[in-house]
Amino acid sequence: MTAVATRPRLGFAGVGWIGRSRLDAIARSGAAEVAAVADPAGADDLDCLGSFDELLERDLDGIVIATPSALHAEQAVAALDRGVAVFCQKPLGRDAAEARAVVDAARRADRLLGVDLSYRFTAAATELREGLPSIGEPYAVELVFHNAYGPDKPWFAERRLSGGGCLIDLGIHLVDLALWALDFPEATVRSARFLSPSGLDVEEVALAELDLGGVATRLACSWRLPAGRECVIEASFYGTEGGVALHNVDGSFYDLRAERRDATRAEPLAEPPDDWGGRAAVDWARRLAAGERYDGAAEQHVAVARLLDEVARCAS
Repeated sequence: MTAVATRPRLGFAGVGWIGRSRLDAIARSGAAEVAAVADPAGADDLDCLGSFDELLERDLDGIVIATPSALHAEQAVAALDRGVAVFCQKPLGRDAAEARAVVDAARRADRLLGVDLSYRFTAAATELREGLPSIGEPYAVELVFHNAYGPDKPWFAERRLSGGGCLIDLGIHLVDLALWALDFPEATVRSARFLSPSGLDVEEVALAELDLGGVATRLACSWRLPAGRECVIEASFYGTEGGVALHNVDGSFYDLRAERRDATRAEPLAEPPDDWGGRAAVDWARRLAAGERYDGAAEQHVAVARLLDEVARCAS
């Protein structure tokens, strides 16, 4: 592997909808060079290698992984063990043990590890986090993510392949957002329940009560809930001197608004439009171009995975 230059050479594993959008975002940014692509399904306008192993044989500084969840940890560790930095779609692993293995590999290799927990990079989330000191002592959080459609790939419904259902697919974004906004306090699970109205092997509805450093937190996420709109996304933080929240607009997956709230009044902090879809990937590519190596903040991904594991255990 060559030393990281001004424009790192990147490989891309998986160019389905999400993988291709991250590739395009990085290419548009100019932060890195698209050096190689691997996808067994191919792509009409890309010269694709047939396997991840072939991708590893190329001279690369980093790899962007957007393959099915069951492959994430194995592929990330393989790349890191070769001294190649990694940006991985969520979840980093199907459980905390897999996430731990990847973070340990990044530390051993001293290579930059990024995970596409993209809601952190929205303008709404930034304003929410910066507004938290204004609400006094936080005492309650409500987290909601309902997707009217659910996933379109069969492997999502098999726990051994996906690691879980709507919790690891959608709830992971909210859990990460809440822990990140509160500076990763000690977290415990008070209660949890999974429902699968369609009889799937994984949960289609996840409900949980959490304690995040003394802040009472309610989490609800689902696939195919009849919510009357495409999706519902909400993260509301309540404190002794007010509240801050983000929520989606008119059922949109992409348009998010942030507000500072008092008893009967809401002041906007961030409004759409906000082109945030590939922002996390571009940030990682720019940090790689700047020569950054292992960042201890990667431990946060293990903390999120452990909390999701505990929710699943409590619900079983």
